[in-house]
Amino acid sequence: MRVKRQKRHRKVVRFYSACFGFREPYKVLCDGTFIHHLLVHGLTPADDSLSHLLGARVLLFTTRCIVSELKSLGESHIEAVEAANQLLMARCDHEKRVSAETCLHSIIGESNSEHFFLATEDSEIRKKFQEVPGVPLVYGIRNSLFLEQPSLTQQNFVKSSEEKRLHMNDLEYKCLYKRELKDKLSIGGVDYVTTEDKHVKRSQNIGNRASAVLDKVRFKRKRAKAPNPLSCKRKKQKENTTVINNQ
Repeated sequence: MRVKRQKRHRKVVRFYSACFGFREPYKVLCDGTFIHHLLVHGLTPADDSLSHLLGARVLLFTTRCIVSELKSLGESHIEAVEAANQLLMARCDHEKRVSAETCLHSIIGESNSEHFFLATEDSEIRKKFQEVPGVPLVYGIRNSLFLEQPSLTQQNFVKSSEEKRLHMNDLEYKCLYKRELKDKLSIGGVDYVTTEDKHVKRSQNIGNRASAVLDKVRFKRKRAKAPNPLSCKRKKQKENTTVINNQ
């Protein structure tokens, strides 16, 4: 029975590690009811009990508001106050003491960005935090600790997040469509040219023609031309005068 329960707990830890980015050492945020439960049922040292539950090293946290709430309960909870003061203090920034539930909500928020495991014996608090994505819940029954299975809200959140991650946006879809169309036309012997490609090619052609004209003008050499026959005088022919003396 213990082996099956331990495997089930390890599976839950893997779920939150893979889907919400939980990393060792795991941070456990404890309220007053959970601290009191640990002491009453002898689940000490508390870090050893929770390390065995989660299968890794843990860091235990509480808040000033929770310590103040334990103090207000009188002598019956003085031992719980001393134990709570030995835990790490999560910063809550409340000048005046607020209820444990309000304080926990302010720390965890809407997404549990600090990746806290929430440990409480208050069933109402657990019920409310089941609706917050990425909040694993720990509770105790007598001398045993349990890690609650992910709620339906948690599972649906992970499923929808995975679908969004796999779904292409409009820009990605257009790029893929152009690429596929280009491949199909290339196979058929037709070059696929986008409007942008046409503008680039047209600019290149204009640039090439301009450079060719410049080359022709720059390197044009003058060739020797034959004289214009209309502007030249005719050569005078020498007349051979022969004097015939018939005398």
